[in-house]
Order: sequence, then C-alpha cells, then structure tokens
Amino acid sequence: MTTPIEHPAEGARCVMVLGTTSGAGKSWLATALCRWYARQGLRVAPFKAQNMSNNARVVAGGEIGSAQYFQALAARADPEVRMNPLLLKPERDTHSQVVLMGRVSSELTALPWRGRSERVWPQIAAALDALRRENDVVVIEGAGSPAEINLMDSDIVNLRVARHARARCLLVSDIDRGGAFAHLYGTWALMPEADRALLRGFVLNRFRGDATLLAPAPERLRALTGVPTVATLPMWWQHGLPEEDGVFDDRATSAGEVRLTVAVIATPRISNLDEFQPLKNLAGVRLRWVRGPGELAGLAPTDWIVLPGSKHTSGDLAWLRAQGLDRAVAAHAGRGPDRPAWHRWQRAGPGPAAGGDDLRAGEDGAASPGHLRHARRRAVARAVGPGGERLRDPPWRDRRTPGHGRRRPARPSGAARRPGLAQRGGQCARALSPWPVRGPLRAARAVRRRRADAGF
Repeated sequence: MTTPIEHPAEGARCVMVLGTTSGAGKSWLATALCRWYARQGLRVAPFKAQNMSNNARVVAGGEIGSAQYFQALAARADPEVRMNPLLLKPERDTHSQVVLMGRVSSELTALPWRGRSERVWPQIAAALDALRRENDVVVIEGAGSPAEINLMDSDIVNLRVARHARARCLLVSDIDRGGAFAHLYGTWALMPEADRALLRGFVLNRFRGDATLLAPAPERLRALTGVPTVATLPMWWQHGLPEEDGVFDDRATSAGEVRLTVAVIATPRISNLDEFQPLKNLAGVRLRWVRGPGELAGLAPTDWIVLPGSKHTSGDLAWLRAQGLDRAVAAHAGRGPDRPAWHRWQRAGPGPAAGGDDLRAGEDGAASPGHLRHARRRAVARAVGPGGERLRDPPWRDRRTPGHGRRRPARPSGAARRPGLAQRGGQCARALSPWPVRGPLRAARAVRRRRADAGF
C-alpha cells in the first residue's frame, strides 16, 4: 500500500538519485551532483536516510556512511550526522548494528527489521527538513532499488523520502552489466503510479563504445514510460572516489610496471574497505583482493598481505581458518626477515571461552590464539594530527579561481583534458535543475538575487 504523500517544511529544492540495483552508480552520481551544484554558488548538502555499510567515517556527533562523508566534501560542506541519520553496520547475514544520528542504539539493534521503520522515521524526516532549511539544494541518494516490492510497506529510504521532499528524481542503471533498459523499464513499471510522476529522467551509467548504437532504445523507452533518458555517462576509470559500499573492484588499475603487490584478505565482514582505494591509484602498485590461499602463492617475499578491519571479528577469524588462509599468511610472513604482514584485526570478546580469540604470529611464524581486554564502550573520535589539528581530506584539491569566489579543479592541458566529476554531474543536473544554467558570473548573480528574494 502506498504511504500518503507527506508535506515537508519549506526550504531547499531536492534532487534524488535512485538506482535500478545496488552498485548502479547512485553514490558516484550523487557526489558529482553535489560538486556541480556547489560550483554554481549554491549551498548544498547530501542526504541518505538509511545506509547499510561497514564503510563509515567519524564526524561531529558520531559516524556516518563513507559515501555521504565524501559527498559532503564534494559539496564543500562539513560532514555531519544529519546527512545519514540511520546507518546499519552488518555483523552477520541476519544481524546489523543500528547507528541512529551517529550513535549506536542497542534498543533499535534488538528490534526486527520491519519493526524499526516507524520508530526511526521521525528522526529521519526531522534531519532532512533541517538540512532543507539551511541549504539551497539537498542531493538525496536512495538505496538499492525503489521497486523492492517486498520492502515497500516499510520503506524509509527511497519513495517515502522522495514524497516527503517532493524530490525531482533520476533513475540510474549500470549499462556495462547489460540489461539496462529492462532494468529501467521494470523499475518504472513496479513503482506505484503516483510515484512515477517524481521521475524526471533515466541515466545510463558506465557506458563504453559507440553511443550511436543506443538508438532507438532511449526513444522507445520514453514512448513506453514518458520519461526521457537525460544522460549517458561514460565509463570513468580511476576517478579517485571509493567504490560503492560493499562493492569489490578486482580490476588491476596500476600504471606502469608492477613493483609491489598488496594482497588484502577479503573477509565476509570486512570493514572500511574503501580505505584501500588510494593504493589502486599508485603507479607500480597492484591491489589484489584475496579469498583463498592459492591466491597468495605467487607473492614475492617483499609483497604485502593486509588483514583489514572486521565488523564481526570472531566470525571472520573462523572463516579465515576454514579457508586455510591463516596458514598461508603465516607462511608468507616467515619467508623474509621483515615478515611483511599487516595485522589490523581487533578480536571480539574476552577470550576463547566466548569465541573471541585473536590471530597472532608466534615465534615460529604460525598463527596462535591470544586474548584481549575490551573496554565497556568503544571510542568514536575524529583523527587529529600530532599537534591536535584536524587532518585534511585528500580528495578534490581545488585551486581558487582569480576574479570571483568559485573554485575550479586543476585540469591537465591538451589531449589529456577530459570532463571532470562536476561536468559529468552537470549533464544530469541540467535536466532537472531548479535554476537555469548560465555562465559562472551570471549564475552567481542570479543565485544572490534568489537568495535575497527568499530571505536567505
């Protein structure tokens, strides 16, 4: 049954990025839109009502999903908990830790999935309304697909948010996987009829090849649905943004001769896998995700093995041993004097009696059980430098453009020049922007006039 349309508080215009599937490119496109609108001189904030991910960042007030953290940086805004009010951190296949407004909620964690929706919706709606009052544009990201008909009655992240915000929605599909037009049409067909009116455009993501071969599919899709295909975004390698939550990119993207291989053990409950993104962009470094001992056989003694963080450490340790990876890691560590294995795991529980032993390298290089003491509460804090200063974030280094207050990223010259992140987002933004796109100075003047008229 369709939830009645709710009327939000007056404020920012909302643009929402929906997807036909997980991994379609919602996070990437939302980030591009955040940067594009920010370059128009607008105050921009990202928002995702509910994120299921073990990729998180600490911000003022607690923690949020990594995707919204980087979207805030793209929007030139300070990341905060209102941008991702509900974060679900999977610990097992049927259990997730619930983080509400940046803080772990044991009460909500104990509730069944469908029992949480009405409990958390008031906080979600309040966070969105507050961001709308303080900004010109809110870029909203959906989750999974809006056509999850088994979850539609308890939806708090897709169509209910779109109705509440009266958002102008884009529906994005990954054409590189195949079946994009069927995904777009099927998602549209399964959406409630009243909600189809919110869709302003389809987006084909990760296209490579001859664009003329797409015809006549976009025109036929529009004839069937009334929704135009507003943008075709090309495949863009090494864009610098982390992969979407839980998505592994196994492609080797290093440039030049490979001098070092970094093998990351891809456990079932790996935490913050997006932290390894910078390694993919280093010349001469190959990043490899490892799921079996055979994949470690070809490593040189100087290559690295990384045991990443885990959200369910005792379960991942049991998986590691069942695969035989504990012996393979210990054998690699024993091949050289430096024992190049990086252990980042923190074992859960007080000891073996509670199933919480940890992996330690003994004198002979073999894995041996150990014990850890755990505090009653885990600490959540932002990283600081040696002098107590806040660490700067590396992505999207901009240089100030002389003459006015907008910023423009440094771009290569000549043949190497290519459309940037904001330009890609601009293709979609022009199709549904609440403000017409003009030259930089004219746009800035228009924004100032609209802000004055609206009482900003």
